[in-house]
Amino acid sequence: MSPKTNGRRWPYPCSIRVRYALVVGALFLVILTVLGAVTISGIRHKIATELAEDMHLAVVDWVSRMRPGYIPPPNPVEPAARARYLQLVDSRGRVVVANADAAGKPPLSALRPAPGDGMQDFTACPSWSKGRCLLVTALRLEPHMPDAPLRDGPHYIYAGTVQPPALSMHYLEAGFGAAVLVASVMAGWVTWVVVGRTLRPVRAISAKMGEATAKDLTMRVPAPPGDDEIAQLARASNAYLDRLEEAVNAYRRFASMASHELRSPVTALRTQVEEALMYPGEVDAHAALRRTLDSTDRLEAIIDDLLAYTRVKDAPPEAYRPLDLAALVRDELAGLPPGGVRIRLRATGQPTVWGSRVQLSRVLNNLLVNARRHARSRVDVSVEQAGDQAVVIVQDDGAGIALEDRERVFTAFVRLPEGQRLDPGGSGLGLAISRETCRAHGGSLTVEDCTGGARFAVRLPLSEPAAGRPSGN
Repeated sequence: MSPKTNGRRWPYPCSIRVRYALVVGALFLVILTVLGAVTISGIRHKIATELAEDMHLAVVDWVSRMRPGYIPPPNPVEPAARARYLQLVDSRGRVVVANADAAGKPPLSALRPAPGDGMQDFTACPSWSKGRCLLVTALRLEPHMPDAPLRDGPHYIYAGTVQPPALSMHYLEAGFGAAVLVASVMAGWVTWVVVGRTLRPVRAISAKMGEATAKDLTMRVPAPPGDDEIAQLARASNAYLDRLEEAVNAYRRFASMASHELRSPVTALRTQVEEALMYPGEVDAHAALRRTLDSTDRLEAIIDDLLAYTRVKDAPPEAYRPLDLAALVRDELAGLPPGGVRIRLRATGQPTVWGSRVQLSRVLNNLLVNARRHARSRVDVSVEQAGDQAVVIVQDDGAGIALEDRERVFTAFVRLPEGQRLDPGGSGLGLAISRETCRAHGGSLTVEDCTGGARFAVRLPLSEPAAGRPSGN
């Protein structure tokens, strides 16, 4: 059924603590009510059965002592003595013999068992019982029976006793109802307390997360001891906040460095234009336009590198397909400008990777161009398979990279003095873009130890079956 009626939503508690307490209390109420009803029914049936057996014993005891023409006094022995009232009634409804408690009273009941019915048990509420009902057992005595005391027609024996309070009153229902209500309330209260204590760390985590702001990224949520789900949530939240702080700080550094790198060509461009405007007679217009165009090219190259860096860093790679890494390296070597330092290729096998040809080609081209620029006499390139990875090694015999700078070179806009000297117009984004591309392909790009020069290692996972892979265009 829809929770809405006439556009209004039924009231529903928002608190998990309240919901659990209400649900547990309701479950206890339903289950205990059913158990109580079954228990009360069993108790009532047992009491009624035991009393009926006593009435039967009283009737059988009296009948066993009867003889033709002789009616013994109705004084049964235990346990049949629990029958308080005993009467022998003739077919006209007259009481022939009765015990002391039933003497002078009308018959216990007007019910007459039919021939062959045997003993019948029922409840009767005679007028003289002052509103109390009796449990009655009736037996028909036929005149032709051998031990029938009277031969003038059928007679009826009635044995009865007052219903005990457990049957006549609602004490059992009241007692069980009160016990069920108290137990249900206690179950709800215990659930309220337990869930409240369980959710206390969650409230603390929620309060801390509500205090988080973009200006203060050092805030962490309190982590409770143990290894339950809430402790795992706290640790996962703190890990997320660590990654968030690292990402925000990285973007802030990137924005700062991008602003700094863009300022230089913009400033040069502005200076050149102002100089041409302020000294039109002294400045060669063609040369000024040439310098302006060079500054524009420099600015355009930086912007293109920035777009490529953010595209690789923030967007999933596209146009993935199986690539023969050795063939890809050969194509890049063939596309390099002629001349320069000699590059030697050693390919072992044909490792195949799953990736974007355009993006991986840019990575390889950047590494090959850098290696040729920094090398003195040679560049060695190797392609091989190592376990479940394809590995490309690009090593030159140049000045190399100091140990403390091996991670810095992959930071955006970071350029070592040697790189600035050999490539004054570089943006410092090539290696950063290359590393992000390798990471986007599930691999890595690192600087490794070597005897001389710089050794860059590209590691990419080998291609898997096409099932489950993203399809390219």
